[in-house]
Amino acid sequence: MDIKRSLLLLCSSFGGFLFGQEKAVDTVYIFDSQMKKVKLFHPVRTITPKDIEKNSTNLSELLRFQSSIYIKENGRGAVSSPSFRGTTAQQTAFVWNGININSSFLGQGDVNNIPLFGYDQIDIKAGGGSVVYGSGAIGGSIHLNNILDFNSGFKASVYSEAASFDTYNNFAQAAFSNEKLSVKVSGSYITSQNDYKVPEFVVGNTGFHNTNGRYYNTSVNIGVAYKIADHQTISWQNQTFDASQHYPIFELNGNKTKYKAQTLRSLIAWDINKNNLSNSLKMAYTEDNFQYFADLNQPKASGADGKNYIFKNDFNYFITPKININAIGEFQVNKGKGYGSGLETVSRNVGSLSGLIRYFATKDLRFEAGIKKDFVEDISSPLLYSFSGKWNAVKWYHVGINFSKNFRYPSFNDLYWQPGGNLDLVPETSVNIDMNHEFSFGDFKIALSPYYMDIKNLINWLPTSLGYWAPFNTYRVESYGLESQVTWNKTFGKHALRLDGGYTYSKSVNKDTDLQRMYVPMHKAVGNIEYGYSLFKVYAQGMFNGLTYTTSDEKRSAAIDPYFILNAGISASLFKKYTLGFKVNNLTDTYYQTVSLYPMPKRNYSVYATINF
Repeated sequence: MDIKRSLLLLCSSFGGFLFGQEKAVDTVYIFDSQMKKVKLFHPVRTITPKDIEKNSTNLSELLRFQSSIYIKENGRGAVSSPSFRGTTAQQTAFVWNGININSSFLGQGDVNNIPLFGYDQIDIKAGGGSVVYGSGAIGGSIHLNNILDFNSGFKASVYSEAASFDTYNNFAQAAFSNEKLSVKVSGSYITSQNDYKVPEFVVGNTGFHNTNGRYYNTSVNIGVAYKIADHQTISWQNQTFDASQHYPIFELNGNKTKYKAQTLRSLIAWDINKNNLSNSLKMAYTEDNFQYFADLNQPKASGADGKNYIFKNDFNYFITPKININAIGEFQVNKGKGYGSGLETVSRNVGSLSGLIRYFATKDLRFEAGIKKDFVEDISSPLLYSFSGKWNAVKWYHVGINFSKNFRYPSFNDLYWQPGGNLDLVPETSVNIDMNHEFSFGDFKIALSPYYMDIKNLINWLPTSLGYWAPFNTYRVESYGLESQVTWNKTFGKHALRLDGGYTYSKSVNKDTDLQRMYVPMHKAVGNIEYGYSLFKVYAQGMFNGLTYTTSDEKRSAAIDPYFILNAGISASLFKKYTLGFKVNNLTDTYYQTVSLYPMPKRNYSVYATINF
């Protein structure tokens, strides 16, 4: 059996693998070339553009209702950060088309300053992934992916939504492709006065009114791919984003502030895809700039500009039809400049080398082992490793195991903020292990994933005797729990029914105190049910969030009480080109918070329309 035939057999057995299936390579170009390989060994939840329409307020809302991640949002549309499997926001990696985009200043992604629209799919991967995706991929990673196809001609769509609190979401996209060229352009504009009221949350003598809560953002995405030869493609992906957030005030005469952010991400890639060999060379430039205004009517009070130059090469080769090797090299130059803040001009070089080997013992049994060494200027970085195995034991039961060491190196703020920056910090490290049990009974599927993490050298900002805060490597964290997912899809005639539910148990404790960490609910459950008949679709979406401590001593009086939120919607498709829809968010008019003292909106509504060309 020759290599090409073996690869095609592997593709058929595993649902399409790597670059062996020539037809797939000829018709679809995926910017994150590692994601196909990741899905061979790890469960990955994929959110499609149609799923995004159900939670179109912002990326925080989408992740809150359609993933196991706990999202801490300082009021709707404001500062927002993720907690994945009981970890910190800095221990979740945001990856844009294969490039880690966590802030060099904070070491994390601000969820509401990342565009919601403009991606072809959003993938959510639980568990450690530093060997492939770098610093911060400890609890999990969120992947914002774009795809270009060939030979599809012209297609376009427009989405427009009007919602409560003077909220308007608009998104337009157009694409053209032939045998050689593929082009996709999209843009979004989102604005909201965001002036919702919550009578139950008393401020002074009245209920809460989200005064000065306005926000808006715009984004533009451009993707181009061109085949320069039968097995070679050059491509460009570019994203610009501009946003403004006004921070709510809690007193009538309170000082009105705002925050502005601009990001630019540009990626050029040269890809070679042959039967048993592939190589992806990427060059990227990213900018993360922000400005804080202590008074709306005054010039900016502080801010910073960040620039990153990234070079990455991903080489993949089948030595034999059963043995695959993968070498990844990356080099970055990170630059930052602050003004009116605790940062001056800073710069650092970051490099890494990683190697992976995959062994396909049979069509039902496969293994992957990886090793990585990072070279971070002025930081001693540990040797990272990973091991994964997947066994399709019988037709209805698949089992996998993953073991890895991961890390996060200190951010610019951790090291250089003045006063307080600590040049003696060492990276946070973790040892992760999880198992994945997948059961399939016809259209009904169950996935159970117990996990365990041991995190050391956690970086915490603490008050000092000199009157300022400073970061230190502090306590050890032990995090363990269970993620579960149930899905059922059934089509009969003109009827279609889809059920999708998940439950997560997260125990994350400070090993010095054995107490649950702040903003880590032990219980979270999400569920979606969608029914379609002919031209019509209806759906209901629920989320339960358990008791959430907001202090390190598990103070019950300061904790966020459990809550359940229910959303619902209905839509109709006309002439295969037009869709009209209506949504009700927080149908039960529930009072809830995700961050203490920042209430979220009660019942609210939206109407939307989609036109496909």
